[in-house]
Amino acid sequence: MVLSNRIKKINVSPTMKIAQMAIELKSKGESILDLSIGEPDFPTPQNIKDAAIKAINENFTKYTINSGTIELRKAIAIKYNRENGLKYSPSEIIVSNGAKQSIYNAIQAVVNDGDEVIIPSPYYASYPEMVLLAGGYPKFIMTNEETNFKISSQQLRNSITEKTKLLILCSPSNPTGTVYTEEELKELITVIEKEKFFILSDEIYEKIIFDNCKTKSIAALNQEIKERTITINGVSKSYSMTGWRIGYAAASEKIIHAMNKLQSHSTSNASSISQAAALEAITGQQESIINSRKEFEIRRNKFYDKISSIQGIKCFKPHGAFYLFPNTFSFVGKRYNSYAILNSASLAEFILREAKVVVVPGSAFGAEGYIRMSFAASIENLELASNRISDALMKLT
Repeated sequence: MVLSNRIKKINVSPTMKIAQMAIELKSKGESILDLSIGEPDFPTPQNIKDAAIKAINENFTKYTINSGTIELRKAIAIKYNRENGLKYSPSEIIVSNGAKQSIYNAIQAVVNDGDEVIIPSPYYASYPEMVLLAGGYPKFIMTNEETNFKISSQQLRNSITEKTKLLILCSPSNPTGTVYTEEELKELITVIEKEKFFILSDEIYEKIIFDNCKTKSIAALNQEIKERTITINGVSKSYSMTGWRIGYAAASEKIIHAMNKLQSHSTSNASSISQAAALEAITGQQESIINSRKEFEIRRNKFYDKISSIQGIKCFKPHGAFYLFPNTFSFVGKRYNSYAILNSASLAEFILREAKVVVVPGSAFGAEGYIRMSFAASIENLELASNRISDALMKLT
């Protein structure tokens, strides 16, 4: 029996080895601090949980419309109009099983065999694999902390060919926490509007922003661009609802119809109970978002100060999301006893072995020489983790 060629194209998650090591160490009673997880550590707000319980008690436990309940899609449309300056009808919105499925559906809906998809690097690890599954080819634009991990209009212009079908933007970014300003997006638009490709705007971290930064949906800047943009969002990060699995996409009716068709043959509708909870999240009190954002900013500041003070580390200060993405090139080639640091994966393994802290190698995000660390953890654990990491790295010579 031979596996499909499309499965042979994609890679297993590069974090699996680190995750397996962490599990083994935990099973031996080791005190492991996990900074690899991309989810808020706060509980889901009580009003949202109550809405889910109410839905269960009222037997709202059957299939819904494939694209999501009309009540939820109307609420999402109101949210986009109020917060993002975007007018969508419910027929231009689809609810899926998490933002990841929304992204997957979108890529499958617009990418043909042989199409090129432009992806700024560092990138969310699943983007290129999803492109490969659609028969497309990822085309990376490299960035670094010197450019605040942002692409320029010139870089974008130089990457476009006759095969370009899609540009993926993520702001605030996973893994870097960079946030594109309105002016920077307008610069990119000067290039995009002269071409004929789609834009996928991943805005799942839009409410987790710091330093009084303002996020802007690229689709809100230009009506023609709006017609070519698929805007992705969800409730996972903002409302601490990662396990509820509700994401959504907004785009032209033609694109949403294509995504809906695909979803009808894969998962069908998202959980009815989770949709009821998401409706309450979007329409109910928003105080929890304000409080969690403030707490994340406090953690960001303290963790950044600790990590950036470690000799040999250069660290960009993120303006959004909840990750640090420090440059660790200076440790490549160093050793501790018989253990050599060859790349970001071996450094992550060393940090796990010696510091008992789980971090993600930058290679998972197309950025060798970096590591990703989540500050979605208590200040006490972040301080302990940074001390352990500092002590471990000082052993390298």
